Order: sequence, then structure tokens, then C-alpha cells
Amino acid sequence: MQKLWGGRFTAHGNSFLESFGASIEFDRRFAPYDILGSIAHAIMLGEQGIITHGEASKIVSGLQDLKKLVDQNQLNYSVSDEDIHMNLERHLTEAIGPVAGKLHTARSRNDQVATDFHLFLRDALIETVSKLIHLIQSLVDNSEKNLDVVMPGYTHLQRAQPILFSHHLLAYASMFTRDAERCMDLWKRINILPLGAGALAGTTFPINRQRTAELLGFDGLYENSIDAVSDRDFVLEYEAMASLVMMHLSRFSEEIILWSTGEFGFIELDDSLSTGSSIMPQKKNPDYAELVRGKTGRVYGALISLLTTMKGLPLAYNKDMQEDKEGLFDVVDTVTASLRTVEMMVSSWTVRTEAMRMAAERGFTNATDVADYLAKKGVPFREAHEVAGKLVLQCIQDDCALLDLTLQQFQVYSSHFDEDIFECIRIKSVVERRTSYGGTSASSVKRQIELSNESVEQLRAWCAEREKVALKLSSLCEISIGSE
Repeated sequence: MQKLWGGRFTAHGNSFLESFGASIEFDRRFAPYDILGSIAHAIMLGEQGIITHGEASKIVSGLQDLKKLVDQNQLNYSVSDEDIHMNLERHLTEAIGPVAGKLHTARSRNDQVATDFHLFLRDALIETVSKLIHLIQSLVDNSEKNLDVVMPGYTHLQRAQPILFSHHLLAYASMFTRDAERCMDLWKRINILPLGAGALAGTTFPINRQRTAELLGFDGLYENSIDAVSDRDFVLEYEAMASLVMMHLSRFSEEIILWSTGEFGFIELDDSLSTGSSIMPQKKNPDYAELVRGKTGRVYGALISLLTTMKGLPLAYNKDMQEDKEGLFDVVDTVTASLRTVEMMVSSWTVRTEAMRMAAERGFTNATDVADYLAKKGVPFREAHEVAGKLVLQCIQDDCALLDLTLQQFQVYSSHFDEDIFECIRIKSVVERRTSYGGTSASSVKRQIELSNESVEQLRAWCAEREKVALKLSSLCEISIGSE
């Protein structure tokens, strides 16, 4: 079959190399975006008089019919047509005749694929933020529900100081909020239009790139045509942002895995979010949390792969850049599925409040408050720290907690101890006195909850505003431009 670009060539291609070089098996995912970009391009060509209104009308109508077939998954694709652009052009030509060839006036596959990328990533970015919102909200809801639950905070995976369980969850809410904010910032670099850059040097036709941008809901244009077709920074940024999301999800998944063990027993995952063993009937495994932890590596891999692909490429477009798509598609699918999975865990788990409280009380998590108590009485902190350490050692030897000691036992190590030491080191009191900004006291955590709720509302408003762009785009599938 003669290639759409075959005028220069006298020999047919090798079938193996055709398959090796084809991208249709994965870039078919661009089909709806490619059609929308083509509709906008055809409208602009007609308005500029580059093609007639009748030709533009026929092309737009044919593209709208193609979009319906794509939406219904009824379009067949061929490896011999290489990529999604040429597959769609072939189908359009079969549907409306040779006039379809005029659609490619004043554009190249180079600016066409770049436009598809931007359109696809706009939707992906909105979806990512939406999934982040759901997870953040679940963390905040859990924080409100468990505001009185005390657990041990950890450093080096050793019990450190008592904290509110809500405080711990809100730390992750803060991380995921930053991730969403990174998405919001990335929008301005995604929402610029490369179409009209041609292969790399622009075009001699009197196109109106601003009009195409308006039709497709872009905020601006690439200022340099070479940059427009060779830029994949926005893809790398998304993958870098997704890598941060997955890193946060992986850290959280690791804690979910630990918390659900018999050794911790802090939470129990819903049965629907756990699996069993083929040989050990008692097992309830946190497989999905482990999968999220494991899938983090493939997202990192996609980022490193594309960075490696791009690092040595001269300007402008090179075939190497065909390798930019599969990794991105997998990253988008992985990060959105992982966010949903972890949100389902958080919204359905059972919190074992008594196990958390007992762990906080048994781990000498109030030892710092013994040192603080003495420091407030004028004892140098280093000396106070040593006294607290000796008291902990005494308790380890006697197999008891600090609260089990008598006042006389405290006073063996320092005469500054008085009856008020017992109230000072009561676990609930230890938590409630940490009223510093961002601390773990209930009043501080309530404020963090309020701020998180405000952030969620801001993120929802951002998504709603960006979704208007998607609605505007859908109108291109119904538009009629007339044939005069």
C-alpha cells in the first residue's frame, strides 16, 4: 500500500521495520485529541480562506463522524499507516474523498503530535488533581473522626513522642496538597499550543494560530516554532510530579502495611482491599498497598527513560521522541489508579484506637517531657536529658513505665521533681501541651483540618474551572460551519 508520504520513495518498506517503527499500537490513545485538533485546524483554514468554506465544512463533518466511531471503539487501525495521524487521515480520505488531503495544509505530524500531547495531558492533569482531592478529603475526614486517638510518633522506626493519629494523617494530606499545587502550576506550561509550528520552521500559509488556540481552549502559543515541536519538558514535568505523588503514596503504603501487621495492629484493612494466602488460611495480606509501593518504581523508570531519551537530541524533532508516549500513558494510568486505591483503603479501614494508645504509653514516648519538666525548673537541658535517660533505664530494668514510678524514685535522680510530674507526663497531657504552630495538640490539629478543608475547596474550584475547557472542546464535535 502506497504511503501517504511515499512520493519520494520508489521501494516499498520492509514489513518487519514497518512494525518496528509504527506507534499505532499505543498512540491510538491520542485518537480523540487528534480529531479535536484537526477540527480546530480545519475551521481555522476555512476562516482564513486557505481552503474553501465548503471544503472545511466537509472535512469537519467527516472528522465529527470519525470521532463518534472512536468514542464507540469501532475504528480499525493499521500498522501500515504507522501512527494515529496517518490512520485517521486514511479513514477520513475513505469517508469524504481526496478533499481530506487538504486538512494537512499548513501543519506537520510534528506539531500535530505535540498538540495531541498537550490536549491529552490537560485531561490527565485534571484527573490527577481530582484523585488527589478525593484522597486528601478522606485523610481529613479520618482526622476529624479520630481526633482523640493518640499513637506513638516515630523516628528511625522507633517510638519517639506521642502524637494524635489525626496529626500523622494530616502530614500526608499536606504532602498530597503540595502535589496538587504542583499540578496546578504545571497547567500553564501544558496549556500552550504548538499547532502551527509546522515541521519546525512555521508555514508560508496565512494561518491564525491564535484562533486555533481559542477553539481548543489554550491560554497561549509557543513563541518559537522549533521549541514547539521539540519540547517535551511538560511531559517530563508531569512524570516528575507523578514520581513525587508515587513516592508519597509509597511511604504511606509502607505505613499502612506496618500498621496492619499483628506486631502493630493499629488498623485493619477492609476485606475487599486485602487478599489471602493459597496455603496459609489465617493470612490477610495488604497486597494492594504493596502493589502501590511496587508500582512506584515503574513511574520513576518512565521519568528516567524519557530524560535519557531527550538528553542527547539535537533540535528539532527526532524519531527517538516516539519513545515518549508509552511511558507517559503508563504513568498516568498508574498514578491515578494508585491514588484511587489508597483512598479506598483510608475511607474503609478500621482504626484500632486502644492498640495505638497502649503503644504510645509503653514506649517511653513521654521521656522528652521529663527533660522539659526539669529544664523549665532551671536545670540545663543537657543535664535534664541525662536524668530522663537514667529514669528510662531504671524503668527498663524494672519492666515498668515512667508513670509507674513513685515520686521518691523520681527524686533519687533530681530534687526538682514534685507531684506535678505525673500530670506532666500523662500521655494525653503530653500531646495537649504541644500547642506550638503545626504541633500535635488537638487545637493545633483542628486548625490544620480547617486549612486542609480550605485547600480542598480551592482545588475543587480549580478543577471546575479547568473542566470548562473540556466542555468547550466537546462543542467542536457538534459545531457546524456552513458550506458557503
